[in-house]
Parts: sequence; structure tokens; C-alpha cells
Amino acid sequence: MALVSGSGHSDGPNAYSSQSSGKTNPVRKSANYHPNIWGDLFLQSSPQDYMLDEEIKIRAEGLKDQVRRMLQNASDPLVEMNLIDSIQRLGVAYHFETEIEEKLKRWYNAWADGLNDGEDLHAVALQFRLLRQHGYNVSPDVFCKFKDNTGNFKENLARDIRSLLSLYEASFLGTHEEDILDEANKFSRDHLQLAVHHLSSPLSTLVKLSLELPLQKRVQRLQARCYISIYEEERYDALLEFAKLDFNMLQSLHKRELRNISLWWKKIDFTRKLPFIRDRLVECYFWILEVYYQPQYSRGRMMATKIIYLTSVMDDIFDVYATPEELGPFTDAILRWDRGAADKLPDYMKVHFLEVLDCVDEFEKELAEEGQSYRIYYLKEAFKEVSKAYNKEAQWFHSGYSPSYSEYMRLALVTSGYPLVSVVSMVGMGEIVTKEALEWAMSTPQLIKACSAIARIKDDIQSNESEQERGHVASSVQLYMKENECTYDEACVMLQGKVERAWKDINKECLKPTPVPMPFLVRVVNLARVIEVLYQNRDGYTDSTHETKERILSVLVNPIPI
Repeated sequence: MALVSGSGHSDGPNAYSSQSSGKTNPVRKSANYHPNIWGDLFLQSSPQDYMLDEEIKIRAEGLKDQVRRMLQNASDPLVEMNLIDSIQRLGVAYHFETEIEEKLKRWYNAWADGLNDGEDLHAVALQFRLLRQHGYNVSPDVFCKFKDNTGNFKENLARDIRSLLSLYEASFLGTHEEDILDEANKFSRDHLQLAVHHLSSPLSTLVKLSLELPLQKRVQRLQARCYISIYEEERYDALLEFAKLDFNMLQSLHKRELRNISLWWKKIDFTRKLPFIRDRLVECYFWILEVYYQPQYSRGRMMATKIIYLTSVMDDIFDVYATPEELGPFTDAILRWDRGAADKLPDYMKVHFLEVLDCVDEFEKELAEEGQSYRIYYLKEAFKEVSKAYNKEAQWFHSGYSPSYSEYMRLALVTSGYPLVSVVSMVGMGEIVTKEALEWAMSTPQLIKACSAIARIKDDIQSNESEQERGHVASSVQLYMKENECTYDEACVMLQGKVERAWKDINKECLKPTPVPMPFLVRVVNLARVIEVLYQNRDGYTDSTHETKERILSVLVNPIPI
């Protein structure tokens, strides 16, 4: 599973022996996963709860009104665009959705009327990106005016780094066959790479960040924390102060949520009962936090985090610890969703299986009070699909079967976990969720397929070596090498190309008219963004002691100094 992929190899302690294999000490794989690095940190009370500080809340409301007036009073289009871009980067756009949408509609209508013929590359590129980000299908042909007679982008554009950076960011919103955006990407990237070492701050920082990962692939909370620091270098106004207060207020809410989830984690005691697992509760919460961080999705985060954690444990059971003889009954128990089936399971499986049922029963009872219990059916079905896929993958490994690349990828899209998480993230979202939206997610539309492909490939590239060392079904990297008779490095380059094409699928699927409202699409796109960030340098979920730890500290532990 890309969300919870395994790695490592060594022997570890066993909490339970098998009851179903007929052996006292069955031979098991195990992985040398590092222990939970957070301990009881999030069970402790926060030293300052910004959400309960009335003085801070009053100040924040006043600042929010000032920012709203800034938006309403901005008459110059470029001022509007720069302001909206800043609001989005600083993570407070959710407060001004109505005002922003009104301006986007006006821009789009002007664009449709051919009134976007300005010669300012920064303004054109910025408006293109903002409109595309919100689903408006504007044509990239607007960039033709910045080409010379030979069909290449004009070299004098390279002197304006801000415009070049805007063009670079806009190029990542392209769909298939929009060649001009591919050309814009190469042109702007090449010149930015040449210029970055000669720039002064904060522009140099902005360029470095974009070259590392463009805005389209960044996650919101980390981005907000980062850009708040950058904006401090050049400005201090109502927007920046509001962004700081809002960040800290949200962080207080997120800490409270994580404390409640940690109490559940402490109660189920998987750390002791199932010592072979990756104990990554905080990392699971961080994952779903970057899918939706807004206050109104608090219940959704709580529910989704628990299911992601339980799915991670299930993956480790299938992938690391269980014997082949145990996997059939375990899969059957999940498919039956019947407590009576637990009697046929070894103790360690029973602990997990019954907690899954208890957890989902709790969700169903909570949703039933609001007439929304029908959503649990979709959660169960998605969970069952993942268990079947895990079992199939385990059968391949234990039988020595080597699938084709395409056969592997069909199954791997499910074992990536993203079809499940796409559904689960919707279950607790509130009244906005409809049966039609859940049916859409369960049908595994192209958007979810593209995000799942990104998850699987990014994970396989980062985890291939350690998984094969431990013993694992062949990955997309190995299978691609075999079928195409290429080296490991060549395979990784080609697979990364498939990731970029999947991003173009994502961009296309988010253009209006969309099959479901944009809030559902954004959840899925954010899942792809999390993968890009966590698997940028390593499997940052399995090994969370490096960048992942620092990111969690910045978002969930350390408030911004006011």
C-alpha cells in the first residue's frame, strides 16, 4: 500500500503465536520498523489554546474583516490576483471563498470575451493558474504572444524572474496535448535553474521552493507555514498577521483532535499487542490533515485517521507478519464483516479485526443520529476491496508468481490505499456529502485512478530496495525493468514520466463541468499532493524520523511566534 508501504528487514518480538497454522513458532517475515517517535506527546495538554483565547479570537475576526475589505476594494486586476495568490499561499483562502469565486467568475467571463490580451507575462500566467486551479478551462494559447518568430519563447523574458516564476507555476496546470505548457515548463525551469544562485532573498527562496516542488504539488498546511516565514521578509500587514493567528488557532484545534485520537490509540494498545506494525498514528493524522485542514472537517479527520491507521496495521499483517495459511481466514472474516468470524483467527488478527468492527460501529452510530448511516456501507465495501487486493498480492508473493507490469498496476491501484482513503475522507465531511458523490468515488473514476497511480509509483521507487530485501511481490520498478530490458535508473525515469502524465489526468478531471462538486475533487487531489511531499526523498511514512518529523513539528507542535 503506498499510503502505508513496508520496508526493512530483521527479526522482532512476537506478541501472539498462531492458532491456525498448527505450529508453535511459525516462520514469519518481520521488519525493523522504528518505534513510535512521539510517545505520549499529544496526550499532554497544550500550553496555550488559541481557540479558547477570546482576545485572540476578537483580534483575528477584526483582521479577517480587514482582509475582506482589501479583497472587495481591490479594483486593479493585478492587485486582485496578487492578493488572492497571497491569501491562498498563506492558507486562509477558506475564509474568503465567496469573494474569491466572484472575482474568478468575472475574470473568466473577461477571458471568454477575449479581454486577456495584456503583455505582462506575470499577470497572464498568474491569472491562468488561478483560473485553472479553480476548474475554469481557459486556453493556454494566451502564451503564444510571448513567443518569437521561430516559435520559441522570447529570450528577453528570462530577465524578469518574477514573470518566469509565474510561467513555471502555471505550466503545471496543463492537460494532455497542451504542448505550449510543456515548452513553457522547460523554458522557465532552465532559466530559473541558471538564475537561482544569483538572486537575493526572498525571491531566491521562492524560486528554490518552486524548483523543488511547484505549488500544484504542495500541501496546504506546510505551504502556509513556509510562506508565512517568507512573507515576513518583505511585508507585515493585516493579511500576514491574520494568517499567523489563524495558523495557530487551527493548530490548537488539530492538537485537540490528535489528543482525542491518541486516547483511542492508547486504549486499543496496538503498540504492545502488535509489536510488528508501523506504529504511525501521528503520521496518519498528518496525512489526512493535509487532505483537509479546515475546522468544518474535524469529524472527517478523526474518522479518516482511525481507518487509515487500521488499514496500515492490516497492510503489515498481510505484508510482513501473517503466514500464508492465516491470510485466507483473515480475508474471509473481513469480507463477511461478522464478529463470529473472529473465532477462527489467531489472537493477533482477532485484536485487529474486532477493533475495525468496533470503530466502524461507532462511526455508524454517530452518523445515524444525523440520518447519514448509509455512508458506512461505502466505507465497508472500500475496506473489503483493499483486503482482497492485499490477499491477492500476498498470494502472488507466496506462490512465486510474477505478474506483468499492467497486471500488477491494476491491483496496485487498489493496494495503494487511495481508492479506500478517497471514500473514507468523504464519509465524515458533513451535509455536503451525497450518495451520488460516494457512488462516484466507489466507481474509481479517472481522477482516483490517476492519484492512485502516483501513489503506487512514487512509493515503489522509494521502497523498492528495502521491500525486495525483506521479501515482497515484484514492484512496478522491477517489472518495468524486466519488460523493457532497462536499468533501474532508466525505469525510474520512465515511471516518473508516468507520474507526470497522471498529473495531467488530474488537471483535466478537475476542469468544469465536473462530475461532483469541487470540494470532493480537492480531497482526492490533496491525496496526490501528500504522496509527492512524503515520498519526495524517501518513504516518509515508514521512516518518519527525518523530513516527516520536522514537518509534523512545524505544523502540529510549534506555534508561530506572534
